[in-house]
Amino acid sequence: MDWAVLLHVLTAFAFVAGLVGRDVAIAQARRSNDLASITTLLVVANRFDSIVKVGSITVLVFGVVAMVVGDLSLADNGWLVASIALFAAVGLLVPTVFLPRGKVFERALADARRRGDVTSELTAAFRDRAVSLARNAELVIVVVIIGLMVLKPF
Repeated sequence: MDWAVLLHVLTAFAFVAGLVGRDVAIAQARRSNDLASITTLLVVANRFDSIVKVGSITVLVFGVVAMVVGDLSLADNGWLVASIALFAAVGLLVPTVFLPRGKVFERALADARRRGDVTSELTAAFRDRAVSLARNAELVIVVVIIGLMVLKPF
């Protein structure tokens, strides 16, 4: 079981590193008034986002493997059920917030690139409250999941 838990933890580290790296790059891009800097920072953010995408799948797969190898029952481990439910909740942010708002952002970015300047539409897209709340919720939920995995409170 130790190897399965180790793989689960390592992929969780990568997933969290991707989340933090992506959010830091986006926050820096949001503060910039220079389109070239914004473009570069978004390339960095997209690389971190690739880690998030792969990490979200692998952390789930290795978590299930660790659960099976460790003979953990969902019925006897409320912390595990809560972790899975919270993980699913984070996953729901993708089709409900990130993808639709991402399309709006991409249009604003394409328009800014055509104009060669940071537009008010791009600035507004960077400051989208729903995306900001979703990203914050994502981080808080991941911290709660980590707490549940480590403490196993119920």
